[in-house]
Amino acid sequence: MTQLLPAAAGGWTIAAVSYDSAAARGLTQALQREQFATYGRADAPEATAAAEFESPHGVFLVAARADETALACGGWRTAGPATAEVKRMYVAPTARGQGHGRRLLEALEQDAWRHDMTQVILETGVSNHAALALYTHCGYTLVEPYVPGRDPRINRALSKALSQPLMARQQNDGPM
Repeated sequence: MTQLLPAAAGGWTIAAVSYDSAAARGLTQALQREQFATYGRADAPEATAAAEFESPHGVFLVAARADETALACGGWRTAGPATAEVKRMYVAPTARGQGHGRRLLEALEQDAWRHDMTQVILETGVSNHAALALYTHCGYTLVEPYVPGRDPRINRALSKALSQPLMARQQNDGPM
């Protein structure tokens, strides 16, 4: 994996990978199994073309330990004019509670911003309390469903306006 961001606390990195890489497939299949166990249905990861996560229209990131054991994943793809959709956010159960999801979401938002996206949309399940808490904490708000046919008893759609990431503001304006 090619490292995208500096090593985080705990000796892990975030890197851009192909959506059809072994690390991405392993994590997205684990996500699908969890969603199926929770909701009785889940979108198949293979139904999404790898090209949807290729620059400049998206990216797929994997967080991994120094030994390249994949811990978490997520991607963004273009959903409309200046709108990125976050997809396939997942943190392996053994890696939860260590900040991987938050750091991954921040990296996705920064990359989307660099590609002129000004809004992010995403969906998560109503029973995924940890994800809902993360997204709310990171500034996402509930919006009307944007995918036709989604069951509001299962899915929650959220949105966030992107502003210039703090790191970029500090580089442009000096320390805050």
